[in-house]
Amino acid sequence: MALSDLQIRKLVPKTSRFEIPDKNGLCIRVMPTGKKTWVYRYMIEGTARRMTLGTYPAMPLAEAREVHAKAMLEVERGIDPAAQKKEAKAARKAAPTVTDLLEEFWDMELQHKKSGKDQKRLLSKDVLPAWGDRKAASITRRDAVLLVDTIRERAPITANRVQGAMVRMFNFAAERGILEHSPLTGMKKKPEQARKRVLADEEILLLWDALALDNMKMDIYRLTKLALKMILLTGQRPGEVCGMAWEEIDKDGFWNIPADRRKGGEAQRLPLIGMAMEIVEQTRIYSGDSRFVFRSSHKEDGPITSHALSKAILRHWAEIGIKEKFTPHDLRRTVRTRLAELGVDDVVAERVLGHKLQGILGVYNRHNYDAEKRQALELWARKLRRIVGIETPETVVIIQLRRFGAAG
Repeated sequence: MALSDLQIRKLVPKTSRFEIPDKNGLCIRVMPTGKKTWVYRYMIEGTARRMTLGTYPAMPLAEAREVHAKAMLEVERGIDPAAQKKEAKAARKAAPTVTDLLEEFWDMELQHKKSGKDQKRLLSKDVLPAWGDRKAASITRRDAVLLVDTIRERAPITANRVQGAMVRMFNFAAERGILEHSPLTGMKKKPEQARKRVLADEEILLLWDALALDNMKMDIYRLTKLALKMILLTGQRPGEVCGMAWEEIDKDGFWNIPADRRKGGEAQRLPLIGMAMEIVEQTRIYSGDSRFVFRSSHKEDGPITSHALSKAILRHWAEIGIKEKFTPHDLRRTVRTRLAELGVDDVVAERVLGHKLQGILGVYNRHNYDAEKRQALELWARKLRRIVGIETPETVVIIQLRRFGAAG
């Protein structure tokens, strides 16, 4: 007798698997775990074969009979449906979708790169929704151009970042033999206009007040507030500040950023003075036993992210009272500009930011600039205190005068 849905629902698992027939070779297989699977048993060229059709209840009885009927027609035509299904699976593996390609790209390359997570995030957000189910081999340069144009309408800089990630992913596909050639080879990015945003004194004051921990009107995670202040005090990249670990701060008060956490691949050693060290001490209340100074609010023992800082600024910049948009990275540019205004030598200012010295100077000049960095950051800290209305301690002023006097 043919099965019914009620009978199938009532099937109870046993210690070993068993099968209950429906009709014409269609069976329901019940595993000891309770899993129920549709199986088609048939003969092809004198050989007994079986083919899995799907699982119950995801594939209900009516649908199983439809799939079974189609498989029966194939058998009548002398075609082995199980072999055909296996070939189709192999073909899909040989001709992966864009989603499959991104997974392989991540496994083989991106996860080993510093920027890998960011590139995967860009591709997942902007490429997979449009192309995820398409075969990688079906993507044309025209497809890519139109997709990038769509992204550029809302975010010009992001469009270039996505394009760069796409180009590399399709080059990777060609290198791996997934594609014969990348359709995006030679695809040029539109020139980017360098950002020039530097915060004025009035804007710095507004931001500093908004980032006060006791400012309850500004709904920003407290460690995010402190991280933004740290960028403004030190001029380091948002990602470097976010990932600051306690082990990177030595007993002499230097912050030692390892090379693998820096864009240029060169370690940075920076003195934490005055307000910067005060911020580090303030974070202890909120970071607890985390190894990170700026602990994430939702990821267990992970740091906050530069993306979180950007979101906080984007959400509150108008509320802060600042009329023109700005980004966390603009705080770094602000520090560099103010160092120049304070008369700090360009070489020293560049070393404060952690930029490599260029040309022959970078090859032969191996001075660590520790003392010069400290002087520059003390100058900036004094200026920042005046801007935000914090009285400069007399002892700091005396130290500054002595140092500069000694320098002659």
